[in-house]
Amino acid sequence: MIMDIIIKNGKIIDGTGNPWFYADIGIENERIVKIKQNLEENSEKEIDARGMFVCPGFIDAHTHSDLAAISDKNAFNYITQGVSTNVIGNCGFTAAPINQNTVKDLISLVAPDLNVDLTKLWESFGEFLNFLEGSRFSINLVPLVGHGTVRIAVMGLEKRVPKPEELTEMKKLIEESMKAGSFGISAGLEYLPGMFAKPSELIELCKVVSNY
Repeated sequence: MIMDIIIKNGKIIDGTGNPWFYADIGIENERIVKIKQNLEENSEKEIDARGMFVCPGFIDAHTHSDLAAISDKNAFNYITQGVSTNVIGNCGFTAAPINQNTVKDLISLVAPDLNVDLTKLWESFGEFLNFLEGSRFSINLVPLVGHGTVRIAVMGLEKRVPKPEELTEMKKLIEESMKAGSFGISAGLEYLPGMFAKPSELIELCKVVSNY
């Protein structure tokens, strides 16, 4: 049997909480198929991990790399630290959904130096996820939809509670985002515009999320 890759002689930390152990790892079709001491199979490529630890990729649960696929889809800053998954869209800010009339307000808060017209790339949350998929960003992403971004899309940076019709539109955008693939909602209540939200507003939006 010839495997694609065998990682040999590493100290394995498997994420179960058990102590590390020496073993070889056999990989086929980008999947681990064997973990065993002294694998005897041949491989197309062999990596000697002697003196190094081998472990699952780390998950960075608090990032703001929503727009990183535009500037650095290779994500070397994460890959070289062993990070294989980012949770994006934290603190109430995401790259979508956006509104052509208020997108400048969003950019002024999250990426003032970005010289890209986001409306030519996406508007809805689903279109944003399609962009990420097409960019072949090198690590896994867990997207949240931002309360602040949704608020800006509907009412800009207004320092007030939303009108009933505005809250209805916000709920609609949250639902569309959840259907498109958002894992949940984030909020940043010490930042613009989240600081102007009342508990009742957040509760209504979270009711939408609770259906998914």
